[in-house]
Amino acid sequence: MGHVHRQRGMALLVSLVFLLLLTLIGLSSMQSATLQEKMTSSVMQRNQSFQVAEAALRVGESAVQVETYSLPVCTTATQCAPPAESATLTGAGRNSSSGVLWVAAAGGFYGVQNIGTTLTAVNVPVNTSATLYRITAVAVVGNNQRSVVESIYAKY
Repeated sequence: MGHVHRQRGMALLVSLVFLLLLTLIGLSSMQSATLQEKMTSSVMQRNQSFQVAEAALRVGESAVQVETYSLPVCTTATQCAPPAESATLTGAGRNSSSGVLWVAAAGGFYGVQNIGTTLTAVNVPVNTSATLYRITAVAVVGNNQRSVVESIYAKY
């Protein structure tokens, strides 16, 4: 009978060790699942941000396509360069340094710059000039997922 009591105590000790190991494995699995969820959320927000910026870009291109649309040609290097404020933009309105008017559209913002004319446009008759517009779109989703997309639109 003395041996039976010792074996019961040993069984309890072995059971507790296995329980501890299972608990550690469970905690590790939970941490891994949490990390994967955060990564998935980040990828989803990045994709959503890109899609919102793309939609705002299309709205800006549609605005430029209107027959009566006109915008003065940029005159300084700062006004003709891609707008630096796209990295920090949080709202619509005119930027004082670049001169770009940011318009809220499709959940993001777009800005248009008239960067001049060209005589060597693609797929047009010789000596046909086109006005070139740079359209920059910005979208911010969540706390830190920012997408900036840009296109050059040639208007004949």
